[in-house]
Amino acid sequence: MKRFNDDLSTLHTLCAEQAIEIDPIMLHQLVHYGNCLEQWNRKINLISRKEDAPVIIKHIFHSLLITLYHSFRKGEQVLDLGTGGGLPGIPLAIVCQQTQFLLVDATGKKIVACQEMIKEIGINNAVAIHTRVEELKGVAFDTILSRQVASLDKLCAYSSRLLKPHGTMICLKGGNLEAEIAKTLSLSKNKNGFPSSIEQHPINGISPFFSEKEIVIVR
Repeated sequence: MKRFNDDLSTLHTLCAEQAIEIDPIMLHQLVHYGNCLEQWNRKINLISRKEDAPVIIKHIFHSLLITLYHSFRKGEQVLDLGTGGGLPGIPLAIVCQQTQFLLVDATGKKIVACQEMIKEIGINNAVAIHTRVEELKGVAFDTILSRQVASLDKLCAYSSRLLKPHGTMICLKGGNLEAEIAKTLSLSKNKNGFPSSIEQHPINGISPFFSEKEIVIVR
């Protein structure tokens, strides 16, 4: 119980510092998710087992920082591409309850974990399915999210056909992205002009745990 309360306090303080509004029920759901994520991670490799920061900060608060740069709308259709253990889709679904989230991953065991966590926490606006992104047909999204390590040009290649006109891709990335972004923009003419722009928003000033981390917005 002490650990749960400590995580509640930590997340509440961090969100307040960034003016991220979450109510007490959402706060409890987010911490509950963190506990579930750690429990499932003992069975399935969802996140690193050699963490250098608390899960509540490195994974959950990290995911919530997307809301600083993107306002999720009522009815917005969002794809979490390569969701792994539900990141960033599950934390965002908890705090953006009017938005619809589809979580996909090619690894079946990870999706089983996501499905069980969604059910356990009581999230009604997120669905997790086992599929490869190449197999998604007849659907289009307003926004595509990714926290995976694939290069930006590959993520754009996956996303371009799945985004609605004027859609947005948002990635949580790390390291020096200069060459990666230059390559992605140079290839855009072969992908119907997507992307036409790439914004970088460093978040290293928010926490020392986010050294060299950025939120990248692709349009």
